[in-house]
Amino acid sequence: VQLQASGGGLVQAGGTLRLSCAASGSIGNINSMGWYRQAPGKERESVATITSGGMTNYADSVKGRFTISRDNAKNTVYLQMDTLKLEDTAVYYCNFNIWTHKGWTRYFYDYWGQGTQVTVSS
Repeated sequence: VQLQASGGGLVQAGGTLRLSCAASGSIGNINSMGWYRQAPGKERESVATITSGGMTNYADSVKGRFTISRDNAKNTVYLQMDTLKLEDTAVYYCNFNIWTHKGWTRYFYDYWGQGTQVTVSS
């Protein structure tokens, strides 16, 4: 499975960006998709996730500003980022959690995109 993220860039505070992440290869069954970010000197953190059933979860810092969505037919997940703040500056990584099974046992695997830089300027 390969993930290709795109859409990052430089934007002024208050602006918008839309990230996309498309999966290709032998994808199998998707358990969830998500976006994570890592700012310089900080640990990677979860930004937003969406399950196969459509349930979403957001970090408190982005609630009301970011929206995660997906296109199942295209195996693509999006992150609409509105009202961007300086503290949103980070490298954003997409994640697909995929499961396979052997008999009655499920196996879960995480796949990561290459990361896309988002820089918010004042």
